[in-house]
Amino acid sequence: MTAIRRAKPEDWPAIWAIIEPVFRAGETYAVAVDIEEDEAYAFWMGKPLATFVAVNAADGRVLGSYFLKFNQPGGGNHVCNCGYIVARDVRGQGVAGQLCEHSQREAIALGFRAMQYNLVVATNTGAVRLWQRHGFDIAGRLAGAFRHPTQGEVDALVMYKRLVESSATD
Repeated sequence: MTAIRRAKPEDWPAIWAIIEPVFRAGETYAVAVDIEEDEAYAFWMGKPLATFVAVNAADGRVLGSYFLKFNQPGGGNHVCNCGYIVARDVRGQGVAGQLCEHSQREAIALGFRAMQYNLVVATNTGAVRLWQRHGFDIAGRLAGAFRHPTQGEVDALVMYKRLVESSATD
């Protein structure tokens, strides 16, 4: 069984162990492959409004993490953005889907009305399918917007989901 809770500073080594290989691979995140650990900490834990971890309820092992932040300031601050990473050995076991569902509930609780993923690498087909299964639409395709380390310039997708219906006063 998986539990999801707010990340604590002492979770960082386990989170870093999960996200470092993903960042270094350069296949799914627009992050420098040589990012320093302190920069990664600021990106994942420091700048977002909140960061969460999925943990194995039996032994407390961190299985994955996500952050939640404003997508844009000012007039766009009702839309949030999230980033998710799951440990390689538990991929395909529903952890990412649980994180996605949790992030939507948290976003609504924080007053966000929509969620937008700005750069979903189109070659990351598992993520694209997962986000679509959780109600996200492809709002746009950015031709060649991501430099994949082995496939060259590949498309990136903007994916969007309205979390709360708009009212006449919106």
